[in-house]
Amino acid sequence: MGLQENFEKLPLKDFTEKAYLDYSMYVILDRALPHIGDGLKPVQRRIVYAMSELGLTALAKYKKSARTVGDVLGKYHPHGDSACYEAMVIMAQPFSYRYPLIDGQGNWGSSDDPKSFAAMRYTESRLTPYAQTLLSELGQGTVEWGDNFDGTLKEPKLLPARLPNVLLNGTMGIAVGMATDIPPHNLREVAAACIQLLDDPETPLEKLMMAIKGPDYPTEAEIISPQADIEKIYQTGNGSIKMRAKYEKEDHNIIITALPHHVSGAKLMEQIAAQMLAKKLPMIEDLRDESDHENPTRLVIIPKSRRVDTEAVMSHLFATTDLEKNYRVNLNMIGLNGKPQVKPLRQILTEWLEFRTETVRRRLQHRLDKVLARLHILEGLLIAFLNIDEVIHIIRTEDEPKPVLMSRFGITDLQAEAILELKLRHLAKLEEMKIRGEQNELEQERKALEKTLASPRLLNRLIRKEIECDAEKYGDDRRSPIVERSAAHALDTTALISNEPITIILSQKGWIRAAKGHDFDAKSLNYRAGDGFLDCAYGRTTQPVYVLDSTGRVYMTTAHDLPSARSQGEPLTGRFKPPAGALFSYLLAGDDEDSYIMASDHGYGFRLQLKDLQTKNKAGKAVLTLPEGATILKPAKISAVDDDLLAVVTQQGRLLIFPVAELPALKKGKGNKLIQIPPADLKAGNDRVIDIQVFSPGQELVILSGKRHLTLKQVDIEHYASSRAKRGLHLPRGFQRVEALDVKP
Repeated sequence: MGLQENFEKLPLKDFTEKAYLDYSMYVILDRALPHIGDGLKPVQRRIVYAMSELGLTALAKYKKSARTVGDVLGKYHPHGDSACYEAMVIMAQPFSYRYPLIDGQGNWGSSDDPKSFAAMRYTESRLTPYAQTLLSELGQGTVEWGDNFDGTLKEPKLLPARLPNVLLNGTMGIAVGMATDIPPHNLREVAAACIQLLDDPETPLEKLMMAIKGPDYPTEAEIISPQADIEKIYQTGNGSIKMRAKYEKEDHNIIITALPHHVSGAKLMEQIAAQMLAKKLPMIEDLRDESDHENPTRLVIIPKSRRVDTEAVMSHLFATTDLEKNYRVNLNMIGLNGKPQVKPLRQILTEWLEFRTETVRRRLQHRLDKVLARLHILEGLLIAFLNIDEVIHIIRTEDEPKPVLMSRFGITDLQAEAILELKLRHLAKLEEMKIRGEQNELEQERKALEKTLASPRLLNRLIRKEIECDAEKYGDDRRSPIVERSAAHALDTTALISNEPITIILSQKGWIRAAKGHDFDAKSLNYRAGDGFLDCAYGRTTQPVYVLDSTGRVYMTTAHDLPSARSQGEPLTGRFKPPAGALFSYLLAGDDEDSYIMASDHGYGFRLQLKDLQTKNKAGKAVLTLPEGATILKPAKISAVDDDLLAVVTQQGRLLIFPVAELPALKKGKGNKLIQIPPADLKAGNDRVIDIQVFSPGQELVILSGKRHLTLKQVDIEHYASSRAKRGLHLPRGFQRVEALDVKP
């Protein structure tokens, strides 16, 4: 019964809702989002504070990073050491942070691979000079302190930042239901905007943007976002920034000298090389990475000739590789009210200036309290020196001298304690002069402090002076130039591919390959065991290839990237997803306007153009509807619709010739009847269409039957000519089993 009293019963719905909300709020407020005051997440704040406690200033000796991480985890941040060390590494990488907070020694990663840093037991670190803008006022009563995770130590809830670090270094983070992506900015520009707001709190955004032109990344790549887009970001707190690599021409080579933020040169080279392997960049001969210590980014692109249009090539690479990259902007941060909010630029600067004003006020008040306390002590010491003999007598003769001193000279407990703590060497005659001198100095400082604290104008002047001083000390020129550029366009694939004649070969097992030229003997190729020649088509590298399967579906692929005929080719199942049981049957290639006749062996067909077969679907598209039991025939190419004739020959040796124009032009379907075949013969398998052939008037039609062939001249052709859908006439004896039709020029 006693045990049951220690349990609290809650509905599962209430418990899970509260637990998830608590977790969400923790991630938002104490992990993922920066505070507007110092621009740091808790882990970053704790790392910087722990390093300052270890004495790792910019002038100190480097210490092992493991020592810092150990202090952070043991005292302030009970989380994983790898996550903590990674946060520390990012603050030390000059290619990640615009103004790094940590000065690292050892392998801290590279721009090609930011996560290639060495383990914390190998690297050493200390704070950078810039980190002092966050720490220099820490012990001056400027911020609130709170207990650490186990209540044994105190840690600052915020650092007293002298500059708006939330904008200078930016940050990114993913919380629960929200995220932040704050780009870095230039210190001098942000300082100028702060000073402008101090001088005129009503300054509109347009005037602030005369100081802050836009983000300023650690790289020298260009920001090419239009001014209107940047202004919209600063108005709403949301948007995106587009960066583009910088390049120059050297002889006839293209030299890339700066890459967008967090773009790896090695991965970029892989992207370009992949396009070269896919024959999408025939105008580029070679790539080289000549980056070194003197030239951190120097990627060389070597064109095949001086006639190559450099601008067009680079525009294509900007559109298809990471040479141009978009960066999401989401100015989400925890404000002075402790709540997360997406803030526009003017609100960020105004709110930070409120934080800075309060910080400076607290610093001055803290110093004033110290000055007043010291003046109070000095006043008591001066009384003691003026009455030194009596003071000594009281101390020597009284058991409890403090209350007697307080009563005799009208001094306070603190003053009496200070008198009793005096050392004998301070009783020298000159000591009185020192006290009076210190009194005068402190009195002047007191007046100045009280005057500044009482005057908002003087307080603003002091803040302005300190911002100007820090901007002069830590500021630098803008690195990312803002240049409006025209949009990048990828080159048309056909423009990138050399236009060459090719023969495309399909094997019986569905393997495809291509050979240069149209005079290639496809049947002489070597095939895998159990495989052999099935069909071939003549096209060009810039044209698509169409593949028909046994179900009447058609598939489309590019011809320029087909494997060489010297290889065994590649299976079409890697490019397409045909239905179960379907077999690849025929190939088509040519111009979009080329016309073909699609037909089945049941004697139905229609005309279509190659452009009607175009599809990007890997599963293809249905073109020829096959009656039950029918198979697809090899499509016949049409030269001239109005003049050409179509010859249709059946299994029983019947031949029908009629004008191609009598067939309808369709995009898909079963088609119209080509020749009359009795349904009973079709059903019994006694008759079907063996072949179709298109030929022009004046050409001779050849009937092939085994080793025998019959050539039909013009008179014979007229004998078999009739209208579409007729029964046709029997061929002469010996040609009752026709295998194929052919045409003599």
